[in-house]
Amino acid sequence: MQRIGAWVGGIRWNRVGAVVAVAIIAVSMVVLYNVLSDIALDEIRTGLTNIPPENLVRAALFVAMAYATLTLYDWFALRTIGVRHIPYRVAAMVSFTSYTIGHNIGATAFSAGAIRWRIYSSWGLGIVDVAKICFVAGLTFWLGNLAVLGIAMVYDPAAVSAVDQLAPAVNRIIGVALLVGLAAWVAWVWGKPRRLGRNTWTVQLPGGRSTLLQIGIGITDLTCCALAMYMLVPATPPIHFFTLAGVFIAATLLGFASHAPGSIGVFDAAMLVGLPFFDKEELIAGLLIFRLMYFIVPFACSLTIIGIREVVLSIRRKRELDAP
Repeated sequence: MQRIGAWVGGIRWNRVGAVVAVAIIAVSMVVLYNVLSDIALDEIRTGLTNIPPENLVRAALFVAMAYATLTLYDWFALRTIGVRHIPYRVAAMVSFTSYTIGHNIGATAFSAGAIRWRIYSSWGLGIVDVAKICFVAGLTFWLGNLAVLGIAMVYDPAAVSAVDQLAPAVNRIIGVALLVGLAAWVAWVWGKPRRLGRNTWTVQLPGGRSTLLQIGIGITDLTCCALAMYMLVPATPPIHFFTLAGVFIAATLLGFASHAPGSIGVFDAAMLVGLPFFDKEELIAGLLIFRLMYFIVPFACSLTIIGIREVVLSIRRKRELDAP
């Protein structure tokens, strides 16, 4: 056991993570090339016009609801670590800008963390506080992902099989394990106050009831995202929402693991592979609209917000320096 521990401890996990990310991107690019090689742009344009206008409106509303829920990530994290003086409007702005910028430029843990540090430091928070916020917000994301993915894998394990290449029976077992694991986590934090970390890096975990709220926030966010995509996929053949949700979450996690900017290529390839029964041109059209609604428009809004904030702060500093 000591030898195994020494071997594991000697592994440079940062390099392993980088290799895995590059491998995911490379495989996704090959898959995407093979899928797109026989598709004409005219057919994609036709697919765009085939999406009903009311579905576009619904998809936009679900994206808006997803981002509204996303603003609760930082609010919940701030309350969890005991920070009460930062108002919701600031937490909402930080959540929105950090995640949208992180989603689009990749390496979310670092890019979103940098945005959080830039804003929260002006409210008196230190680097340790920001790290704790990132941890709790990340935990919200993962708990929500695992909950939705677990339900989807139990309901329709064959849907995820197209992505992970595992037998449906194995996927159903994994889905049950995910849900049991979530229940065990809730029971663990419910029993007594739990902490993770050491010294100043210790994070007080949410209690049982707060953890249920945390899971609910994550589930609502991801469900709204999946519903937006559900509005944009072809109408035929009809599929159940949880069938799409399983593929959507699996594709999202692959994109997250790749650290590719906007999960571009990785998310799209996984969706195309996981939903082979749809007309490819129409599905690609839906993916393009989803990318516009969920990635590009919020990204532009975030850059505008951050830009305006920096200009205002710069003007204030100049006035303070010029004041007698």
